[in-house]
Amino acid sequence: MTDSAENRIATLPCWKNPVRIEPLSGGMTNLNFKVYDGEQCYVVRFGEDDPIHLISRRNEIASCEAAFDIGASPQLVYHEAGILVARFIEGRVFDEADVRDAHNLQRIISLLKRFHHEMPARFNQIPVMFWVFQVFRHYHNLLTKGQSAHAARLPELAQIGRELEAAVGPVEIVFGHNDLLPANFIDDGNKIWLIDFDYAGFNSPLFDLSNLASNNELDEDQEQAMLESYFGRAANRETRASYDAMKCASLLRETLWSMVSELYSRVDMDFADYTQKNLQRFEAAYTDYRRRYP
Repeated sequence: MTDSAENRIATLPCWKNPVRIEPLSGGMTNLNFKVYDGEQCYVVRFGEDDPIHLISRRNEIASCEAAFDIGASPQLVYHEAGILVARFIEGRVFDEADVRDAHNLQRIISLLKRFHHEMPARFNQIPVMFWVFQVFRHYHNLLTKGQSAHAARLPELAQIGRELEAAVGPVEIVFGHNDLLPANFIDDGNKIWLIDFDYAGFNSPLFDLSNLASNNELDEDQEQAMLESYFGRAANRETRASYDAMKCASLLRETLWSMVSELYSRVDMDFADYTQKNLQRFEAAYTDYRRRYP
């Protein structure tokens, strides 16, 4: 695949010079390359629509363009079926420790607040709703039809999903990123950039906040500070309970995503191991949730 991908990259009509191509690591649903066109540097991203994981490249393109308009993401300079070309940001790709750093975390929260509230006015596409509990139902159906090795757990997990959805309650709707892994933040020394809009769409801000916390293992004090900073007030018990339910949902979604990937993904990754790690994290969070809210 790499050789054919590099041949396709080399013939894209957006280049001004013969290009130099280097593979980029990372990405569980995409193939990525760093491309030098003279003195300019770009990222080329391969990825088709993925109905299994509800990924629409049309939605991704619109999200990229809107995020660039608000100064949150690098410019998308070219796209065609299955390929996106964006300007390369020279900077530090975050890891979990970077996200947990108090200064960085405050910068990320400020970025998310702006992203959540400025994106809708710039987003020119049929609105996509990323409601994690509907994603659960979609994955449940796929796992049942695919005779997943985890089939025996599905009724229990479906019931937990319904419980968490009721516990989250009424929500504010913003435009969410919905996949806040540490590597989706790049610090160029002056600002933090947000990348990778596979799952972008309208959602509760609680999902991005809980997703940020669970993906980067924020501690209790950091979570509380994050909520207070984002909402500009102390988080009351009702807000905290809704957030904690959504955090469990974020972890359950990652677990189900991996279970589905075990069945359908062509990516070279040990999804069975990834499922077990995420299932353990979800179970620990859910046990703590039930202790807090019996």
